[in-house]
Amino acid sequence: MRRAIQLLCRSLSAAVAARAPSQERRATSSAPVCLAPDPAATPEAVVQVYGARCSGWLGYFGIHTWIAVKPAGARAYTIYEVIDWRLRGSGSAVAIRRRAPDARWGGNAPTVLASKRGDGADALIERIDRAAREYPYAGEYAAWPGPNSNTFTAYIARAVPELALDLPPTAIGKDFLGDRLYATAPSGGGFQLSLLGLLGVLASGVEGFEVNVLGLAFGIDPFSPALRLPLVGRFGAAASNGCGIPASITAGRS
Repeated sequence: MRRAIQLLCRSLSAAVAARAPSQERRATSSAPVCLAPDPAATPEAVVQVYGARCSGWLGYFGIHTWIAVKPAGARAYTIYEVIDWRLRGSGSAVAIRRRAPDARWGGNAPTVLASKRGDGADALIERIDRAAREYPYAGEYAAWPGPNSNTFTAYIARAVPELALDLPPTAIGKDFLGDRLYATAPSGGGFQLSLLGLLGVLASGVEGFEVNVLGLAFGIDPFSPALRLPLVGRFGAAASNGCGIPASITAGRS
């Protein structure tokens, strides 16, 4: 039964990918938006997690996320992310490369979802790099329900719970656990039960409480009072990790 569900999801995801506006994404602006500390003027180590609405009509449903790191003394950022077209060209969807950390994605401005810098950040960067290279779904990609870019970011966040990453409900794919039914929440704490990213529950001191139905997350965060809704995202107070999520992420495309 589980195998049949997986095959159905892959077929639906392939249909979505075939209609995804990849050419439009390449044609839109990728200019940075000045959220990242200037590496030339920032000697300390920096770790930031970003999210931006997807390009085209997919942006009404979800976001793309990535992780940017700069070790102490480094003059450039390294970006860790999963990209669908990279899988077709190289056999691995994981991209580890240098680019502007706060670049627009599909023309949409990103926001910072988590940030760490200074003491201890270099050790986190080493663990992020190791987890990225051990990502178990590098050889596959499915826009829905995963594994996708948000599955990757959630995997890294579970391995590095110090990030206290609160991925919004629009990060479709964050709840995909493969053949596992249980894991910690993407923030690295609490717990999560999930059936192939299609049905599940999540509870933690960072995300609050969520119910996942067909990849769409509904929930509430009682700690930093907010509703967690599909399409809309987080609606209410800033996340407990101190990173606010502006309207370009939570209330629709920019």
